[in-house]
Amino acid sequence: MLFQPVSQTVSEGFEAVLAPHGIGYRIKLLSQLLARRFQEQLDQFDLTIFHWVVLCCLWKEDGLAISSLGEKLQQVGGTLTGVLDRMESRGLIRRERDLHDRRIWRIWLTEEGRNFEAILPPIAMEVREQAMEGMSSGDRDRFSDLLNQAIANLS
Repeated sequence: MLFQPVSQTVSEGFEAVLAPHGIGYRIKLLSQLLARRFQEQLDQFDLTIFHWVVLCCLWKEDGLAISSLGEKLQQVGGTLTGVLDRMESRGLIRRERDLHDRRIWRIWLTEEGRNFEAILPPIAMEVREQAMEGMSSGDRDRFSDLLNQAIANLS
């Protein structure tokens, strides 16, 4: 038998890493809960969380090359292309060839895509506030720093 059942004494020693106590499990659960809560808010605009992250990147740097956008979002081309197709048909973005390198396609916000910058970040802040309720400002900063450190450790 390849997999042996974990004995009671062994599992007691590993309690901190076993679901539902493991940090990975709890971070995944937090991510799912945040995503679900935020998606409930995005539904009224017929947007998805993937639309949100694309919009966020373009609000910071409009005219990104598709490859740069994919790198920022760590997405494979096919997945990103489908999302961009839907965003373009929805009138949130437009695609144009780069003026200096015709192999490169750049993504630009439309006026409608730009207008969401005044609407969506406050909603995201509200969801974040719900998640952080009861935490002091210092605890919030420390939590963010610890998450960044764990990400850096594994990157």
